[in-house]
Order: sequence, then structure tokens, then C-alpha cells
Amino acid sequence: MQRRMGEAVARVARKVNDTVENKTDSLDLANCKLIAFPVGIYKAMRSVTEGIHHISLANNELKSLTSRFVTTFSQLRELNLAGNYLHRLPEEVTSLLHLQAINLSRNRFRRFPEPLTAVTTLETINLEENEITEVPVEKLATMASLRSLNLRANPVGPEVRLLVRPLVPFDLLLSPEEPTPKA
Repeated sequence: MQRRMGEAVARVARKVNDTVENKTDSLDLANCKLIAFPVGIYKAMRSVTEGIHHISLANNELKSLTSRFVTTFSQLRELNLAGNYLHRLPEEVTSLLHLQAINLSRNRFRRFPEPLTAVTTLETINLEENEITEVPVEKLATMASLRSLNLRANPVGPEVRLLVRPLVPFDLLLSPEEPTPKA
């Protein structure tokens, strides 16, 4: 087990070094078995954080995202957090003034992460396969840049389906309604 952990740490270090040395705008730490964003990365990437526009932390074991992560990578345009154990986002997400796409599919959200409604640059929100029942439709309707909201495989109530259609200027993706069983 220690050997596997060592290999995982080495893989993360290689990916971080690759990003820093090549001054790329992406950091891909998907599938690295991370339970938290490694604190050492902040220091290692200090010289390039402003240039990082895309981060993938997909398919890890993250339970939360820290405000430090959000404020450090303030120039993000795309954030992929799919396949983790997240159930909320820090309020600081509202400071991501360039964020255009966020993937939060296959997490543990029970409520729509409301800080996202204050991110005016967001074009795409993917919340597929969560446990969301309520959606702040009125707030979403005011998001001028939003083009697509994926809520497939969420137990959203029928009132969301009724409210949404006339209100929202973006594509709303929902799972097909279950047919009502006949008595």
C-alpha cells in the first residue's frame, strides 16, 4: 500500500513539475486518489498560478474545496471536479471572474451550489448525477452568460420542470420524466 501511495505522490509531483516547467495553462490531477488538494502544490506552482486557466481534479476522493484553492487559481476558465465527494463549494467561488465552465457531475450535492449563480461569466454548469432536489430558477434566469445547465440524473421536483421552460434562456438538460404508474 505504501508503494502505491508513493507512486501516486510521484505522479502528482510529475504533473505539477510538467505544468511549471512547460508553463502550460492546464493542471491535470485527475485520477490521482487525492483526498485534498496538496498544500505543497501552492508553493511549487507559485510562479505560474496566474497562467493556469484549466484544472482537472476529476475522479479523486475530494470532500471539499478550500477557499485558498479558489483564491490561488483566480484566473480559472474551466474547472473539472467530476467524480468526487463534494457537497458544497466555498463562497469564494464568486471571485472566479473568468470561470466559463464547471463540471460538478457525480458528486454529492443535495442543493444547487448557489455561489455559482453569482459567477457572471459561467456558460456551462454540469451537475449531472448528484442528489439535487431544488434549483434557484429565478437566480439562474438572471445569469446572462449561461448557455447550458445539466441536471440529468438528479431528483429535481416537478415544479422545476414547470418553472424553468419559460424563464431560462439557456439549455436545460433534465432526465426524462418517469411515467406515472397507472392504478
